[in-house]
Amino acid sequence: MPHPRRLRFAVELHHPFPGRTWLESAKEVEQLGYSTVFLPDHFDEGPGPIAATAAFAAVTSTVNVGLLVLDCDFRHPVPLARELATIDVIAEGRLEVGLGAGWKRRDYDVSGIPMDRPGVRVSRLQEHCAVLRGLWADGPFSFAGEHYTVTDLDGTPAPHRPGGPPILVGGGAPRLLRWAGRTADIVGVNASIHSGEIDADAAADALAERIDEKVGWVREGAGDRFADLELNAWLAAAEVTEDAATVEAIASLFGTDAEGLRSSPLALVGAAGEIAERLHERRERWGYSYHVVPGDKAHALAPVVGSLAGT
Repeated sequence: MPHPRRLRFAVELHHPFPGRTWLESAKEVEQLGYSTVFLPDHFDEGPGPIAATAAFAAVTSTVNVGLLVLDCDFRHPVPLARELATIDVIAEGRLEVGLGAGWKRRDYDVSGIPMDRPGVRVSRLQEHCAVLRGLWADGPFSFAGEHYTVTDLDGTPAPHRPGGPPILVGGGAPRLLRWAGRTADIVGVNASIHSGEIDADAAADALAERIDEKVGWVREGAGDRFADLELNAWLAAAEVTEDAATVEAIASLFGTDAEGLRSSPLALVGAAGEIAERLHERRERWGYSYHVVPGDKAHALAPVVGSLAGT
């Protein structure tokens, strides 16, 4: 059946909520009515995502737990498949796995991990995803690629969800988004960050006209399965406000005006009623139904989430 595109919302935690531990924060995300609690995968942000996601799964019962997104350059897919399947068992099928080709240059500079050119990183991501899916399927799995080789390995344990947890692929360039449309369960249609850091060019790439083109690439790759995809927006800015000066100040960071900011699906700024209208417009125009809120805005956005989630 095509994805119903009902609205749902996630929180990405870079820090615990004020006065809370990490585990208390995960439980609070659940209580606030969000669909998912995500952790990033950067060396200077948050806890170790694999261990923390397992802990979040153990102390919650309804909220999904996930990774947004794992950089495939940091881990070999064979041991990763095992760790993620284990978390999916602990979570009883509540795991969401975000995968990416890596974009943040600082991660590579501080770790000494080589940052290959984008084409190589995307090819590695594609093989990485194939190995994960193969090891989550039934029976022995073999794979021979440019980056990974697997020989008659039966992945254990079996994930709780048959075939493994849903895979979210995020990106902003044509090759990656076409492939995500063919392959992923959830596609994060994002700005391209060619420089390795969030800058003016990345902000401009988040504006509405660019998103039209990006969703077109996803459609090209997906073909008939486009209706089955869930489109995800990682919100670079989220603010419930009626103050025009605040809106203009945030817009200036995107290199646009207030109307340009309001029309970008990677920002959610305005009064509560206006935000609700924008979310419905974005679903109608592009298909976005899954929105990721920054952790420090989770409480402010909770009333909006409570009124819109599931609609």
